[in-house]
Amino acid sequence: MRDLSGGPRVLLKRLRELMAEPLEPQERLDRIVRQIAGNMVAEVCSVYVLRADGVLELYATEGLKKEAVHLSQLKMGQGLVGTIAASAQPLNLSDAQSHPAFRYLPETGEEIYHSFLGVPILRTGRSLGVLVVQNKASRTYREEELEALETTAMVLAEMIATGELKKITKPGLELDLTRSVTIDGDTYNEGIGLGYVVLHEPRIVVTNLLNEDSEKEIRRLGEALGSLRISIDDLLSQRDVSMEGEHREVLETYRMFAYDQGWVRKLEEAIRNGLTAEAAVEKVQSDTKARMIRMTDPYLRERMHDFEDLANRLLRQLTGYTGRTAGDGFPSDAIILARAMGAAELLDYPRANVRGLVLEEGAVTSHVVIVARAMGIPVIGQAAGVVALAENGDAVIIDGDGGHVHLRPMPEHQRSYEEKVRFRARRQEQFRALRSVEPRTKDGQRVSLMMNAGLLVDLPQLSDSGAEGIGLFRTELQFMIASTMPKAEEQELFYRNVLKQAAGRVVTFRTLDIGGDKVVPYFRGHEEENPALGWRAIRLSLDRPGLLRTQLRAMLKAAAGIELKLMVPMVTEVSEIAAVRELLQKEVQHLSRFGHGLPRKLQFGAMLEVPALLWQLDELMSAVDFVSVGSNDLFQFSMAVDRGNARVSDRFDPLGKPFLRILRDIVRAGERNNTPVTLCGELAGKPISAMALLGIGFRAVSMSPASIGPVKAMLLGLDAEALAKVMNDALDDTKSATSIREVLAHFADAHNIPL
Repeated sequence: MRDLSGGPRVLLKRLRELMAEPLEPQERLDRIVRQIAGNMVAEVCSVYVLRADGVLELYATEGLKKEAVHLSQLKMGQGLVGTIAASAQPLNLSDAQSHPAFRYLPETGEEIYHSFLGVPILRTGRSLGVLVVQNKASRTYREEELEALETTAMVLAEMIATGELKKITKPGLELDLTRSVTIDGDTYNEGIGLGYVVLHEPRIVVTNLLNEDSEKEIRRLGEALGSLRISIDDLLSQRDVSMEGEHREVLETYRMFAYDQGWVRKLEEAIRNGLTAEAAVEKVQSDTKARMIRMTDPYLRERMHDFEDLANRLLRQLTGYTGRTAGDGFPSDAIILARAMGAAELLDYPRANVRGLVLEEGAVTSHVVIVARAMGIPVIGQAAGVVALAENGDAVIIDGDGGHVHLRPMPEHQRSYEEKVRFRARRQEQFRALRSVEPRTKDGQRVSLMMNAGLLVDLPQLSDSGAEGIGLFRTELQFMIASTMPKAEEQELFYRNVLKQAAGRVVTFRTLDIGGDKVVPYFRGHEEENPALGWRAIRLSLDRPGLLRTQLRAMLKAAAGIELKLMVPMVTEVSEIAAVRELLQKEVQHLSRFGHGLPRKLQFGAMLEVPALLWQLDELMSAVDFVSVGSNDLFQFSMAVDRGNARVSDRFDPLGKPFLRILRDIVRAGERNNTPVTLCGELAGKPISAMALLGIGFRAVSMSPASIGPVKAMLLGLDAEALAKVMNDALDDTKSATSIREVLAHFADAHNIPL
């Protein structure tokens, strides 16, 4: 075989010309394999393409029998070609027939060829096919020949990705790149969304593969690497990056990769083989990912993500990509796919167009999930590998009820979900018809149905859902999505806008509940072994009284002339309530002294989330104007269950006797002290659990806006007094093994109550 000096560049140039010519797909492929064979002085060049059924089909060849095209097939992992596709690794053999994976295909006539060089056709680490050259003479191909073939495979990957080969694919078959895929994940917010993929970090599509001047491209690469290294060093030197912790570890890993000379050498070699700097980054990134993606070690797989992120940063440096703009043709029904993202980034998207969110990482309690819930969109988390499998514009279905993501769904699957969406829409219409209906039980008990909120984008749902008001406004969300601490004036304007949009409906503001898992980027906390039980919420606020006083002052000023209702989270002892009242009184006196308007009425309450308060119920009820039960944390702490831990989060039932007895005791303490008690956790959001709450005496509950319709439909047909007797008998019965869920289901069935 001749010296390939200058060969790859000549070959790439000719292939790019072939890609631009107006040719039919088969003719283009046939010319490509002839060009490769001629350039590399190979007696055989063949292209195998991976189909959706896991079969590698011969799509074009120069040297093998022509009748074998579209006839010869190998399964993934079968034969030399199948082994290359499955491993995403090249094979370089001087005697192919002696290899244990060799499989003889008589229709090809390849038995006379001994030397074999095959490389995977890769895109973002995925095998789309295999490119092979063969010769009769027994020899091992040189490293530069392997590099040349891998570089050439990039052109074929681009051709497959454009969908051009669909025209020559047998009817009824699909290529692997377009196959339907279902990825299982965890349900973070229920609902069904149909739409098209929007990758949160779009892949940079490198269209300029061939360089005209290798030294110039190496200089471009060096400049981009220099800028990248400086940006990482700057991030590490900033004061707001702690000296230890996960964030710093990620940046240190980035810096390690950025300075790795082995990586740089591979990039420079690819450039000298004829690629542009950005094409070299894409090639090395895809090769590295193909090797690492098959690793089972979670640490090494995480390092793969770090490397991929760094390579994408370098690609953006080289291509000048500055991010998505409003004119980028954002679809009207977008499903956003991301490895991870921040809450503020989600809010940057046009809310009316977003139909769902899929995350590879994150937890159900993460900030972005909280915001997505507020937006009322279904969310799937822990959907491993979904970003690599998707392309912008792919059809996708997100099933937030079952925890599935259906990528490029089959037509019958699409039709099935469209019918589900239509059914849900009909139900929503029925619920909307109840918006103006007073929430009163069949036996005349008035129930207050309110919604939870935390952002201005939530406020339109007050009218849409028919909620009476906001039973829980999470003020910390404003802090969590901001890049810097909101100033007093910004907080005041925000609360004023909330009250204005509420248009006279009650709004219950919860003071800052940060700390624990709710970390704000500009507030430096401390590493804690158990943050859920640590320095957070009212504990943090009392230790930083300036933070709390600023917020209280902003609320008081925003509510001048109207009612202000506020409560403090995670109270453990009644003395904490007295401490906050003292700070609140100081702010009232300060504003009065300087002539500022004050609320016409001020109601001060506490959240009951910590079990210690269960032994201070009467003191608590007399110390506040109202109590709101945070059922999520109260259940978590009472049952010693981490609700973010999938192994134990569903181990105990919130509708079990122990927890319902706790809630009943709270309601009875409120009645004894004439103190209103409400509940604002997720427990109120399902008809069967809301029914249980009504049965033990709750007459005010707060939930997500989407839950109000189903809960109202349930209570309108409910005889609350009859249910209360059944519930109390069941809770007082210490011998029966019948679950409360069974009791509730039987009662609903007997009285025709929709659940």
